[in-house]
Amino acid sequence: MSPDLRRSLRRVVPAIALALLAACAQKPVAPPAAEPSPAPAPAPSPEAAAPTASPVAWASIDGWQRDDPAAAWPALRQSCERLGRRAEWKPTCDAAAALGQRPDAAAARTFFEQHFQPWRLANPDGSEEGLVTGYYEPLIQGSLKPSARYRWPIRGVPKDMLTIELGDVYPELKSLRLRGRVVGNKVVPYWSRAEIDQLDAELPAPTLMWAADPIDLFFLQVQGSGRVQLPDGQLLRIGYADQNGHPYQSIGRWLVAQGELNLDQASMQGIRAWAERNPKRLRELLNANPSYVFFRQLPSSDGGPIGALGVPLSTGRSIAVDPRYVPLGAPVFLATTEPLSSRPLERLVLAQDTGGAIKGAVRADFFWGFGHEAGQQAGRMKQKGRMWVLLPKGIAPPNARP
Repeated sequence: MSPDLRRSLRRVVPAIALALLAACAQKPVAPPAAEPSPAPAPAPSPEAAAPTASPVAWASIDGWQRDDPAAAWPALRQSCERLGRRAEWKPTCDAAAALGQRPDAAAARTFFEQHFQPWRLANPDGSEEGLVTGYYEPLIQGSLKPSARYRWPIRGVPKDMLTIELGDVYPELKSLRLRGRVVGNKVVPYWSRAEIDQLDAELPAPTLMWAADPIDLFFLQVQGSGRVQLPDGQLLRIGYADQNGHPYQSIGRWLVAQGELNLDQASMQGIRAWAERNPKRLRELLNANPSYVFFRQLPSSDGGPIGALGVPLSTGRSIAVDPRYVPLGAPVFLATTEPLSSRPLERLVLAQDTGGAIKGAVRADFFWGFGHEAGQQAGRMKQKGRMWVLLPKGIAPPNARP
């Protein structure tokens, strides 16, 4: 980092950092009105610092005895591809490897009970229930060339976008990063979705391919990865590369606030139906979410998409979490219900992904897999749930109670 850029950051980072912290609460980030004077970096929010995890006995976990933990074994081995390199995880991952590719249910249950300590997660106010949503790997129609049908760009990372680790300037902000661009000698927030839409071809970003449907492309950005089917039937996989730094805003909630939909209609299916009825308001709808995701093309494979942990996600056994509370890669026991029902969905899953809207200790996004049916389930899922994170004995989760 150049001295001039570092000096510029020290002038603007305090105000932008406050905006970023606000973004964690799902509020829009706005550029500062004027250059602020230097100020100390803000401390972590009280919510992030409050104790949210307590050690419990295995017998207190709802549904533990009803699930088959061996079904999560492939996902555990994927986590160990990364976690097994760490000294505190290596003995546990070595023990898992010694059990082979797929132990039976009894052996898997004994393994977890011998090697892991369960921690009950709670919200800062002490409540133990949180929101469980769903996501999936979508399939959309696209082309490598634009045409009258394929006219919505799927963009790569812009050449002028800076990604700055705020911890390089303020150690207190180690877990936060800023996306911006340089204007003169100042760093300002990067373009919003509406601004990117207006810039169009002037945005210095590569176009990887072109989508046939803007709503499909929007949901692809929300999911973070997916597959694109070309006119000749070939399937290409793309995944998250970066994001413009603006906070995610739900267009479903925007439609509810506008009086266009009731809360129970604000699903992916309901949003799509509204967009089809109101084509002239499509851009207004999409631009209600200032966040914009940039993609990269990934090698084709039969496995799931790559999550934030850097390993393929497992259908029905991977979740996205807030890593401030749940360590990435850790097993989590999730007790929730099937979409739009009271049927129990109780199973061992692995925390292998994150998401812009996944904020809080008791908050999870359940990965339903690939394709239309998975998308139907994901779009309907907005359930209450409880969570227990499982960690090797001797390791405590963030914000654990003493």
